[in-house]
Amino acid sequence: MRLHPLPLLLTVSIAAAGGCSQSRGGEIGAAAAPHPPATIADADALLARGEYLVRIGGCNDCHTPGYAEQQGEVDKAQWLTGSPLGYRGPWGTTYAANLRLLVADMDEAQWLDYSARLRTRPIMPDFTLRAMSEGDRRALFHFVKSLGGAGTPAPAYLPPDKQPPPPYFDLVLPPAPAAAAPAAG
Repeated sequence: MRLHPLPLLLTVSIAAAGGCSQSRGGEIGAAAAPHPPATIADADALLARGEYLVRIGGCNDCHTPGYAEQQGEVDKAQWLTGSPLGYRGPWGTTYAANLRLLVADMDEAQWLDYSARLRTRPIMPDFTLRAMSEGDRRALFHFVKSLGGAGTPAPAYLPPDKQPPPPYFDLVLPPAPAAAAPAAG
């Protein structure tokens, strides 16, 4: 079994840290810890869950350069480092962020707040992240954090009137459907 350093996950119990005790009626003394103390097995399970979600959620498809082209055979050292490939559409040109740098300065609480409220430009399916359970978003955070900071920031967003440098996908979309007429009363 491989051990992973997760200082945020491997917490000391409240009783040991602050001298407070716990009774059957709940926490006594200082504010309760947000999560019970974890074991090494829990940490490994959390990381495995996070890696699984990254794989099946398609995170690498956009956030890891060359992942799709190499059919997923990319060294984990390159995972989630962002991409220079732009996605150009009526919204402008967006780029997949370097997630490892994004979470580098966040703690778990900041990530949970950020990921619960995330609203981005296309093509990021932010709605799927917001729909995840808190446990799954925790697992994602700890897995990405375990990879460590690496790479450089992705290129900045370009507004619709700016021509992006290659490489980019030019996404030509059909016209939006007309709004339905109000029902006659």
